[in-house]
Amino acid sequence: MREPKIYAASVDDVKGGRVTDIYFVRTREVLSIKRVLDKRVVADVHAYSLPSGYGWAVLAGLEEVAAVLRGRSIDVYSMKEGEVFRPLEPVLEVSGPYGEFGVYESSILGLLRHGSSVATKAARIRLKSWGKMLIFFGIRCVHPAVAPAVDRSAFIGGCDAVSGVLGAELIGEKPVGTMPHALIIVSGKQEDAWKSFDETVSEEVPRIALCDTFSDEREEALLAAKTLGNRLHGVRLDTPSSRRGNMRRIIEEVKWTLEVNGYRGVKIYVSGGVDEDDVVELYDVADGFGVGTSIAFPPSIDLALDIVEVEGRPVSKRGKLPSSKQVYRCDAFHDTIVQRQKRLERCPKCGGPVEELLKPLILKGEIVGELPSARGARDYLMSRLEKIRELGEIDPMPLLYP
Repeated sequence: MREPKIYAASVDDVKGGRVTDIYFVRTREVLSIKRVLDKRVVADVHAYSLPSGYGWAVLAGLEEVAAVLRGRSIDVYSMKEGEVFRPLEPVLEVSGPYGEFGVYESSILGLLRHGSSVATKAARIRLKSWGKMLIFFGIRCVHPAVAPAVDRSAFIGGCDAVSGVLGAELIGEKPVGTMPHALIIVSGKQEDAWKSFDETVSEEVPRIALCDTFSDEREEALLAAKTLGNRLHGVRLDTPSSRRGNMRRIIEEVKWTLEVNGYRGVKIYVSGGVDEDDVVELYDVADGFGVGTSIAFPPSIDLALDIVEVEGRPVSKRGKLPSSKQVYRCDAFHDTIVQRQKRLERCPKCGGPVEELLKPLILKGEIVGELPSARGARDYLMSRLEKIRELGEIDPMPLLYP
């Protein structure tokens, strides 16, 4: 009988270049035999399009890329983790002998593409839920081997907290969550579960009662309030779609019932299949959202890595822009792409001062750039999102200024 196994790459597998596509292995073999494996190239990572309705994306996964590439004889320039970027813009540039990094292309893209997809979706929901609690509940949607990475990207993308225990630990945060239906079902009665939770769990954990297991949401919410009294912080409604109907009306009914019975200030949290449209619809009646699948399985930010220079000569495949590049941004969020050797002092569109977005991350194999904590990357993104809210909208495409 075969022994079962968990199909997951180890850190050593990733750093050893074994998590790659076979054609990169064959390419390395061919170029080595022909003695051109050490040709110096420049390659950049970019997305030439974004999902429908997306005008921007968020960079995440950069720290893990640095962990893979450190020690190689290469230079890496990148945008900050948590940076907002647009189509055509290089978010990362690698330069050096092709043999030093070519076999890592699959891993580089996997880390950045998955991380950025999750962070971007979280950021879009963050913007629509601004000022409300937003918790990521989505690790049950992904392979457990990558759950901490998904937690990290969701947090960077603007979630206030994550429920994953290991994921939270690795980013230096506390896991946040309420209670599952399992607690109520095994306890036998809702009020027994709520009382047991209140008697057992640390005082620092808010008492949020799950109120949709056996009865009507309004009835369970009122029962929870009578059971816990002023210790009840809030109720969570996780009503399944087959029973949901008009979720807004359900929330309004729950709030009304609690209020007229003297239980004022009880918070209402909503989870279960929540996406951007649901947040917009429920924003003014809900106090917070637990989001899982829509962040864990987001539309893909299709980052690609392409060679743009060989031995100092600009060259690329058709459809891509050759040459090493820099991206400049002004305070009005106008972005301009230029050749690396060209310097801009002012925005070509508005005349405002600009900043370079691509900065050294690795030089000669040594990490020289700042690697912020997950909270540091999140704070940086939140400042960018605040600017987007202030502007209302931003240009969907950068200027090309060769």
